[in-house]
Amino acid sequence: MGESKAWLDFQGEPMLTRVVRQLLSVVTPCVVVRAPGQVLPQLPPEVRIVDDPVADRGPLQGIATGLAALAPHCRQAFVSSTDVPFLSPQFIKRLVELAADRYDIVVPHTDGYAHPLAALYATALHEKAQSLLDQDQRRPVFLFNEATTLHADAERLLASEALRAADPRLDSLRNLNTPHDARLARLTATTKTPS
Repeated sequence: MGESKAWLDFQGEPMLTRVVRQLLSVVTPCVVVRAPGQVLPQLPPEVRIVDDPVADRGPLQGIATGLAALAPHCRQAFVSSTDVPFLSPQFIKRLVELAADRYDIVVPHTDGYAHPLAALYATALHEKAQSLLDQDQRRPVFLFNEATTLHADAERLLASEALRAADPRLDSLRNLNTPHDARLARLTATTKTPS
């Protein structure tokens, strides 16, 4: 990207601030996991910031850290990356609905890809995640294999009328990896408002 995604300007606010604002409209408590020493934009006072204990260990490290911080407070957690400007509250609600106390993980699986940083996890999985990290198994798919996991395809996700109305193209899964992605997303944002 060439700059920190957390600070990437999107419609006049840093990307992380935007995503946290969208999350807080549906979930509480909210935890932001940052790399050691990472400087973040101003966030609401109710957001708890925790540091990854080890840098550069991939997404499973951040997932484990966040789940451990949330485990005393809730049974499930929606895990999101920083770079999802079109995240819809209805998307999060749909994952909770699909979990229905039957699944430890609900991970969207669209266009041939799993989306571990747009998924719902049981917070108790932080211990399994840490155990996998201790064995140098850093990919979230290893955690999927250790838990009761629902891989939710687009059809299953969009079986919800509320999600179809709010996010019919599943733009909640659209992340920004390049400056070109960011430019296209800004253009898209001028013609739609996330719901």
